Amino acid sequence: MKILVTGGLGFIGSHTVVELQNKGYDVVIVDDLSNASIEVLDGIEDITGKRPEFVKLDLREVAGVQKLFNNYKDIIGVIHFAASKAVGESVEKPLMYYENNIVPLINILKELDKKEKSHFIFSSSCTVYGQASVMPITEEALIQVALSPYGNTKQIGEEIITDVTKVSNISAVLLRYFNPIGAHESALIGELPLGMPQNLVPFITQTAIGLRKELSVFGDDYNTPDGTCVRDYIHVVDLAKAHVAALNRLIKEENNDKVETFNVGTGKGSSVLEVIKAFEKVSNTKLPYKMVDRREGDITEAYASTTKANDVLGWKAELSLEDALASAWKWEQKVRNR
Repeated sequence: MKILVTGGLGFIGSHTVVELQNKGYDVVIVDDLSNASIEVLDGIEDITGKRPEFVKLDLREVAGVQKLFNNYKDIIGVIHFAASKAVGESVEKPLMYYENNIVPLINILKELDKKEKSHFIFSSSCTVYGQASVMPITEEALIQVALSPYGNTKQIGEEIITDVTKVSNISAVLLRYFNPIGAHESALIGELPLGMPQNLVPFITQTAIGLRKELSVFGDDYNTPDGTCVRDYIHVVDLAKAHVAALNRLIKEENNDKVETFNVGTGKGSSVLEVIKAFEKVSNTKLPYKMVDRREGDITEAYASTTKANDVLGWKAELSLEDALASAWKWEQKVRNR
């Protein structure tokens, strides 16, 4: 069974490709390499013993997407990661985010709509909930007005998918991620942002190894126990396995609706300072950091209710915050020493 993974050389995409191949799926990766390295293919091959097919393509190009699906008529499912993903950057560059995150989605769905049957897994985000009023956040929580263009692209994406599935043979699962961190235990693949990291853990590891002078903590006056933002940090390998579980559910036609939604997190919130302290413990490294002003678009706290994913999807996060941070540190050290 052939699965198309867009953005498959990225952080979450590459780990998901590994899990798919380990389960016997044939994978075709599409990536424009704007925020990923072709060397990731080597890491995937070294881990799984199989090199996935790769197509370099900007999914905003209609003709290119049409050609892709004509060349791979046997694709039965798509896992769609390809998107820009930084909250802060989206506030500064909203048009780029709307173009990068909406146009490829539409182009792919147009091609899937031509098929007799297809399965679609969408890389969504807990940002669709905005600042939820109740913790933990369930899938039934109200979708709030987005606090960033990035969050809005995920809300719009979900709405487009829901509308399309009503009038097509596409079945879909929307996976609302919380905060993916960590790396594969082999340290052959991991998170490697090009340029300045937009996420907490890569900034922590780059600071610890001396690439950055110090870590900036955005705000210490939030209404949380230590004043810093609280998030649900999930190991990327656990997150990757959730995609395989969702895909299996659709292929086996176990889904109850044309579109199903699942939160993917651990169910536990950790503050920025707690993450820093946990990293210092697992790495035996003292981390230089400073408190700075809040960052526009950030919410106070967000952590998942995982009951639905556990009970309906049959998936559960198994790895701890410490596991994730230790693997991220192992990956960072390997990257800088190669």
